[in-house]
Amino acid sequence: MSNSQSLNILVVEDGQSQREMLRDFLKEKGHDVSEAGQGEAALDLVGQRYFDLLLADYKMPGMNGMELLSRVKQINPEIEVIMMTAYGTVETAVAAMKAGAADYITKPIELDELLILIDRISERRTLRRENEILRDELGRKGVTAKDIVFQSAAMNEVVNLAGRVADSRATVLIQGESGTGKELMARLIHALSPRSERPMTVVNCAALPETLLESELFGHEKGAFTGASHRRIGRFEEADGGTLFLDEIGELSQAIQVKLLRFLQNREFQRIGDNRTFQSDVRVISATNRDLSSLIKEGAFREDLFYRLNVVAITIPPLRERKGDIPPLMDHFLRRFAAQNSRPIEGFLPEARDLLLKYDYPGNVRELENIIERAVVIARGTLISVKDLPFQREEEHPAKKDQGGRRMNLNESVESLEREMIREALDQSGNNQTRAADLLGIGERTLRYKLKKYGLK
Repeated sequence: MSNSQSLNILVVEDGQSQREMLRDFLKEKGHDVSEAGQGEAALDLVGQRYFDLLLADYKMPGMNGMELLSRVKQINPEIEVIMMTAYGTVETAVAAMKAGAADYITKPIELDELLILIDRISERRTLRRENEILRDELGRKGVTAKDIVFQSAAMNEVVNLAGRVADSRATVLIQGESGTGKELMARLIHALSPRSERPMTVVNCAALPETLLESELFGHEKGAFTGASHRRIGRFEEADGGTLFLDEIGELSQAIQVKLLRFLQNREFQRIGDNRTFQSDVRVISATNRDLSSLIKEGAFREDLFYRLNVVAITIPPLRERKGDIPPLMDHFLRRFAAQNSRPIEGFLPEARDLLLKYDYPGNVRELENIIERAVVIARGTLISVKDLPFQREEEHPAKKDQGGRRMNLNESVESLEREMIREALDQSGNNQTRAADLLGIGERTLRYKLKKYGLK
């Protein structure tokens, strides 16, 4: 049974029995289905009403599937297209996907496989709609869409999850490498929450020694320790009614972990040097770039505190695993720093853009931001060049040779490079084919075909 949301689907198939079979099957699964026997009729229907999905035969009399795809996208760029084909090669179907098709399916059609494709499209459209609502809500609360820059499917899911948990009281643990944007994600959650009228208070747990951090969080009374010349209100008290963001939570000492656990359990705390108990209505969001599970095994982090902090876990993938986000981030930072520095920078030369797209960014988004800022400041012309970047293009590779020392021809060299790129994408994604395909910028079916072609597992 399909779990997809109901879609408006147009089935375009010149074979009447096949068309009626698909129509009846999809209606049975809860979709609103229309049908057309040829491309011209389908084009008329698309011009008259809204469709979420076009299920189109590749080879039809008159207008073929590729031409229909192109014409339909001109009318409604948002419509999804699944191409059905029993003709030509896999490369033909891949060409359709490059032209804008969401996926393809070969005849004879396996109905379970078709349902999987439709479910995936339905989930993607639902996610897109929810994120549009999310951006509108951010705009109303003063956080413009430009502050949250992403394009990849992975970040779509992360931002969508953040939007769904924002209006709850649940504690949130944001995990990710340094520079991935954990604080920005925390600010997004706060901005969408009922607490957005109150400030979000930020404490970096790694920036202060234990005594000062305890005072920073819980406050102290005058004379509580050497140098405590006056009473200090701590961040938990100060952030009452708002959000407290604890960055680098894995750096907390055991003593402070106990006090934080008590607060999360009872919403109570004590100032240093004061026996009175205070309460505060604070929503805690924490973040870490460390593996808390490993710290628990080492005895450095309390397991009971971990479960209190980890009611909702949000993991931000590193930039190298979501390279689809690099182009919009590059353009975003370029516009920002060009404006800030009054520089007439208009874009990137092709070689510079190519280098930026291929780099792995161990420092993630923060590193990309710094690279673009530097390039904008030192650029001589109106376009960023390779010379403006802190890394240079590697020396051109000599002509590739096979294991026998024979010089490879062009096709062999391309296949060798393709094989290496697929292996690298699989390594980076932990052998997750969906993420590997996303890294490579191809569909999962194309990736499966190439895995089979090259004998890769």
